[in-house]
Amino acid sequence: MTNRLAQAKSLYLRKHSENPIDWWSWCDEALLTAKTQNKPIFLSIGYSSCHWCTVMEGEAFSDLAIAEYMNANFLPIKVDREERPDIDSIYMQSLQMMSNGQGGWPLNVFLSPEDLVPFYAGTYFPVEPRFGRPGFLQVLQALRRYYDTEKDDLRQRKAVILESLLSSAVLQLDDATAQDNELLRQGWETSTVIITSDQQGNRFPMIPYAELALRGTRFTFSDAGEESRYNGKQVCTQRGLDLALGGIFDHVGGGFHRYTVDSTWTVPHFEKMLYDNGQIVEYLASLWSAGVQERAFERAIALTVKWLSREMTAPEGYFYAAQDADSFTTAAQAEPEEGAFYIWSYKELQELLTALELTELQQHFSVTPNGNFEGNNVLQRRYAGELSDTLEDILEKLFVARYGATSNELKTFPPARNNHEAKTVNWLERIPAVTDTKMIVAWNSLMISGLAVAYKVFQQPDYLELATRAAKFILDNQFVDGRFHRLNYQLSPSVLAQSEDYAFFIKALLDLQVSSPNQTFWLEKAIALQDEFDEFLLSVELGGYYNTSKDASQDLIVRERSYVDNATPSANGIAIANLVRLALLTDNLHYLDLAEQGLKAFRAVMSRSPQACPSLFAALDWYRNSTLIRTTTEQINVLIPKYLPTAVFSSVSKLPERSVGLVCQGLKCLPAAESIEQLLQQVQQSQTRG
Repeated sequence: MTNRLAQAKSLYLRKHSENPIDWWSWCDEALLTAKTQNKPIFLSIGYSSCHWCTVMEGEAFSDLAIAEYMNANFLPIKVDREERPDIDSIYMQSLQMMSNGQGGWPLNVFLSPEDLVPFYAGTYFPVEPRFGRPGFLQVLQALRRYYDTEKDDLRQRKAVILESLLSSAVLQLDDATAQDNELLRQGWETSTVIITSDQQGNRFPMIPYAELALRGTRFTFSDAGEESRYNGKQVCTQRGLDLALGGIFDHVGGGFHRYTVDSTWTVPHFEKMLYDNGQIVEYLASLWSAGVQERAFERAIALTVKWLSREMTAPEGYFYAAQDADSFTTAAQAEPEEGAFYIWSYKELQELLTALELTELQQHFSVTPNGNFEGNNVLQRRYAGELSDTLEDILEKLFVARYGATSNELKTFPPARNNHEAKTVNWLERIPAVTDTKMIVAWNSLMISGLAVAYKVFQQPDYLELATRAAKFILDNQFVDGRFHRLNYQLSPSVLAQSEDYAFFIKALLDLQVSSPNQTFWLEKAIALQDEFDEFLLSVELGGYYNTSKDASQDLIVRERSYVDNATPSANGIAIANLVRLALLTDNLHYLDLAEQGLKAFRAVMSRSPQACPSLFAALDWYRNSTLIRTTTEQINVLIPKYLPTAVFSSVSKLPERSVGLVCQGLKCLPAAESIEQLLQQVQQSQTRG
């Protein structure tokens, strides 16, 4: 017996379609029904590749006693956070208010039906009390009793939460006196410390912080000395090595996992998210262009692009969203196992490899008889540098053992779109994890940018080809009645675009504008999309951009302007940087006015909480050090592989006599450079003038 979610487009929602809970999706009818029946709303938010979301679905949400009580006393609503990040953001912030900053998914929130204000929230609830957490049925009973009998306390509790949400949305204006260069230094040092941290626990890529730290290596601050620059470069290099050598990277098939559950970057939480891979590819390529030309970075990028092309690219050219952490070892297995597609038992390695091959593998990778993950081995490199041909041949044997064909033979590997497909398709070797095949504009955009930057650095044509196909799919398919849309399910666009979709795709278009020979095409598309972004999401009074358009936010208790970087950059940080780039490329100072207003709107946040918003500091770097380089296409091709993080290029056919290019700093241009050396010297000086 299925519930309403059986017809949902979202894989995450469909995973709950056989629960005995009478789930609704987030819609006007559900909200009205809760209000009419005076039932508190149980709002549960997660995503398809979330491990603990899957655990709770199989436990509490499949329990008959819990379902009976839930259906009688609450109105249960399921939301895919990847479909509606605006809803997720509001209620995640509510959870963090109630739990001293702690959060995560599944996100389970209890709302008052008349105003949708939360009064209790948590994450994973077990069926029975364990892990220091109460049993879920007891939680439901206590909260329904509280809702019915403690009306005064309920009103006061909701008032405090709503006031906090509204205050956070408005933001305080800055009363600090710090100059921009002091603020930039504060942001750079904060991000550098964050990615240097040796605290115990999980390790996440945290690319917005690493990217800002890398930007800071251009500067020598007056009282810090030359040593600060090199310490920053060392920290950034170490983050790249942790990613490219660690178990977070799939050394056999390519692609990066979500994070590691230890502080040594060894054992990953095995899901692969598109947004992580796009950001990591861009970061490693930027490291290379900044002079850290480590062969492990080049290999990690190349293998990730092969994984992307083989497993994560639809025939139409767009990129899939994610792959699960869990997979089946046999078709008869009832529940999938975490990491099964990626790990190796020592016995299996002994059977696949010769004694000499196994010895060489152990010399360069973390392979032992006891393993490092539940008796199995996650491959982690011991040393940087280029792998020998022999080691590459050994890893190719493991590739064949996983996929059933060589990497050269296997150009495409079709996705298992659900557990049924995973268990019934006749896979040649291992059963793969389920792939969420929806197209998300924001995440595709991060991957497009990563590919475009990697192409600039390594000049691999397939990088640009993949990026271009994905961008053209979005341009051709994501506009309905003149409005940009966020999602695509099997060639059907869905959900109006949110601020991150606009901001990240405009950035992707501008990144392609640099890399592609057809510069005018991508710039025109970026300008048109920026016009729509400004029309529907710009906060004219406050500055910056709302998460959602006015006509798509009627069901939200507060209209937020995101500025916090999480697993992805903040929409406003990227949007403000885009405005500076557009001002340089078009000579339209209106864009610069909007950028200035946005930075003013968030300056107090930057001053008081620099750890929250590295992308806003990157935008300030763009604003202070923006550089336009006007030169020939030939000279642009020489310059674009270099690390010039606040520069844009404009191809011109005519230059002043005996000159090779013009460098413009904000609203002024320097004397025409008469040699490529002089041009580069001017560019580098311009990149650090602020």
